[in-house]
Amino acid sequence: MYDDIVLELINLKKSFGEKDVLKEINLKINKGSIIGYIGPNGAGKSTTVKLIMGLLTGYTGEIKIFGEDISKIDDNYKRKIGYVPEVPEIYDSLTGKEYLTFIAQLYGIDYEKADSKARKLMNIMGIEEVYEQRISSYSKGMKQKLILISSLIHDPEMLFLDEPLSGLDANSVIIIKEILSHLAKEGKTIFYSSHIMEVVEKISDRIILINNGEIVADGNFEELKNSHKGSSLENIFNEITGFNQYKELAENFISVIKEV
Repeated sequence: MYDDIVLELINLKKSFGEKDVLKEINLKINKGSIIGYIGPNGAGKSTTVKLIMGLLTGYTGEIKIFGEDISKIDDNYKRKIGYVPEVPEIYDSLTGKEYLTFIAQLYGIDYEKADSKARKLMNIMGIEEVYEQRISSYSKGMKQKLILISSLIHDPEMLFLDEPLSGLDANSVIIIKEILSHLAKEGKTIFYSSHIMEVVEKISDRIILINNGEIVADGNFEELKNSHKGSSLENIFNEITGFNQYKELAENFISVIKEV
C-alpha cells in the first residue's frame, strides 16, 4: 500500500558540471525495510543520500519522504531521520557528553533526558569512560560509535548509514547488526550503504546496486543470486559492474613489490 512507502525517488537526476552522477533513479522504499544500497566508488551512492538529506540541491525529479516532496516542505522531516555520513565531521573540541546532549537537544530532547540517554548508550557501546573527555582524544572506533549514537538518540523513523562500520571492532559490528535488525522489526526503515559486501548480504532484505548513476540490480539476495552468476554478493557485484580483473591486478601488485 502507498501508506507503507516512506521514501520515493522519481526520475531523480543530478549532475556536477557535465558529469551526470545520477540518471533518472526511480525507487520506492517500504516502511520497515533494510535496504543495502551498493555500488563502486563514484557510482552515486553518497550523492543519493545527500540529496535526500537536503545537503545537496540542484537536482531534477522528485524526492518524497513520508509521502511529501522535500522541495515543497520545511526541514521538519529531518527530525524523523538519523544519518551517519561516510566522513563525519565532529566538533573535536567538545566532550562526548557535550556533543551528544547538543545533538539530542536539536531534536527537542531536554538536557536531563539527553544526558541520561547518552550516558546509557555510551555505556552499552563500551565507551562510557570517555563520556566526559574531549572527542579529540577518541580513537577512530570511539568516534564512529559516538556518531552512531548521535544518529539514533532521538529514535528516528528512518536511518541513513553510509559506511557505518568503519573503524569498529568485530564485537561492535555484531552489536550494530543486531540493533539494525531490531529497529527494522519495530518498523524503522534503514538505508544502508557499504563496501563490505558480506555485511550487506546478511542484513539487507533488499539490495539495490547502482553503477554509473543507474540502478542495475534490485531485489533480495536470493533473487539476485538466481538471476546472476555467483554464490556471494561480492561475486554478483563483480559480475554486474564488470570488475573481473581483481586476480590479475593482485598478482601484478605482488610481482611489483617483490622486484629487487
